[in-house]
Order: sequence, then C-alpha cells, then structure tokens
Amino acid sequence: MSVKTKRVAAIDCGTNSVRLLIADISGDDLADVERRMEIVRLGQDVDRTGRLAPEALERTFTAMRGYAKLIREHSPDGPVPVRVVATSATRDAANRADFVSGVRDIFGVEPEVVTGDEEARLSFTGATRGLARSGAEAETPYLVVDIGGGSTEFVVGSRSVEGALSVDIGCVRLTERHLRDDPPSAGTVEAAVADIEAAMDRVEEHVPVRTARTLVGLAGSVTTVAGIALDLPAYDPARIHHSRIPAERVHEVSARLLRLTHDERAAIPVMHPGRVDVIGAGALILDRIVRRYGFPEVVVSEHDILDGIAWSLA
Repeated sequence: MSVKTKRVAAIDCGTNSVRLLIADISGDDLADVERRMEIVRLGQDVDRTGRLAPEALERTFTAMRGYAKLIREHSPDGPVPVRVVATSATRDAANRADFVSGVRDIFGVEPEVVTGDEEARLSFTGATRGLARSGAEAETPYLVVDIGGGSTEFVVGSRSVEGALSVDIGCVRLTERHLRDDPPSAGTVEAAVADIEAAMDRVEEHVPVRTARTLVGLAGSVTTVAGIALDLPAYDPARIHHSRIPAERVHEVSARLLRLTHDERAAIPVMHPGRVDVIGAGALILDRIVRRYGFPEVVVSEHDILDGIAWSLA
C-alpha cells in the first residue's frame, strides 16, 4: 500500500532569524520543497527593554510576507497546513500581542509562542529523526544543543526526550550583554563565560547531560563554526550537515572569532552578513559546552526546530 505524501509549511521565528520550510512528508521521509532563512533580529534590545522594537517587527513581517507568497505558490492543490512557532525573544516581550496580530494577518493562523521545553522537544525531533538513517553512527543518548539568538536548548534523549531545559544564553543576548567591544576584551569574554557556566549549572540540575554519548549541535552559530572549521570556500549545507568537528577545531575557531574585528569576521567565506556581529558569542557557547562535558567532537545538523515543526504537522 502506497504512503500518502503530505505537503506542510513550517515557520520558525527566533531572536535572530525567521525561517521557512515547505516540505513533503511521506512516512519517515521529509523532502525539502523550499528552505529559506532571513536575518531579521527580532530580538533587538529585548534583553534591555523587554519589548519588541517597531523596526524589528517590520523587518520580520516583511520577510514573512515573502514566505506567505512562497507558500501560496507551492500550494497548487489548495491551502496546506501551516504552523508558525516563535521562541525566546517573543516569549520575553511585553508587547508580543503586536507580533501575534501581525502574524495572524499574514498567514491566517495563530502563532504559537512556545515554552522553552516545547522548543527543546521540537529541536530534538528535527535533529535526530533522520540521524540514525544517515549513516552518521552516532551513539545514544544524544545531547542536542540548539544555540539560538536569545536562548540555548539542552535536550538529552535516545528515541525520545529524557530531559530538556531552555536557558537564556544565546548569541544575540550574550553579545548585547557583554561582547560589545570590537574585538571583545578579555574582561568581557570572561563575563560572558561566567554567564554561560552559570546557565550550565542550572542545566545540570534538570537534565542528565553527563549520560550523553554524542553531542549534536544545531542552528546558525554551530553550522557557521563548522563551515569555518572545514575551510569551506562558501557556505555549503550538504557538506556541513552531519559533519563531525573535533573539539580541538571548535576551540581554535572560537578563539579565532573572538580575536577578529567585525570586518575580519565579515570576510570569512561562509559568514552570513547577519551573523557577523554575534558569531563570537555563539561560538563561545559551543566551545564552553564541549569543554565542560568533554565531548571529543560535535556532530553538526542542518536539521533542527524547523524540521521538528514540519514533522509535528504530519
């Protein structure tokens, strides 16, 4: 008996970027139709003001209008299921009703401002569902780490989640709190490290991270570090997906990024312009995780919460 294919559209609106995945799902297979990403910095100054800035909302809505057009173009047989998930910056904002109203107008669906725990579970599903079939031979349990703009999710599990926690350390949040110099001074890096370590103390109280055998890293900070570590001449998702980056290379790339100026970071071939000012903080978070838990390498995944949202629609 043939398995019916279902087309779905998933939108992930984070602190730094808004992303779209239109996919065809059939059984245990997910095939991309469109995968897009725009850096919109929705979380601009949210850590300081507690509100979404009007200009940040407009950047986000502009990107979303383009996504809505793509969804219509790829829906020849009528409307497809759409799920819009918003994460850290929107959770923290006093005026998130403005965001909800704008999204409803654009997509015709209510956006879900998910909890940190739900964000972690969606990330785990997206990262691990295809891992066993990929030939990556990753030993379980996994520690899946999703380094976002406002928060980082720590999830441990094998076939299902055994523990998860979202903590308020992300590349945008840490940059705005600490790494404002160009390049950052030793003192500001130390302050950022103290923030990261305190967050990991909380993680260890709730999540069995020490039982994990494989570190799986997600999102733009991790994939950018991987692209640099692999010396790629341009960003190449196929080369980055399920690559294995040794701990030594993570340490080297993180240290290098924290020494470079803005213009020097911008000149790195794999660097997206929207990540130039926050990549040092993202790399530092990954570096501290690798150091603290002694993983010999990180398995890098291009599949993350966005894929988890798509799977949830199946």
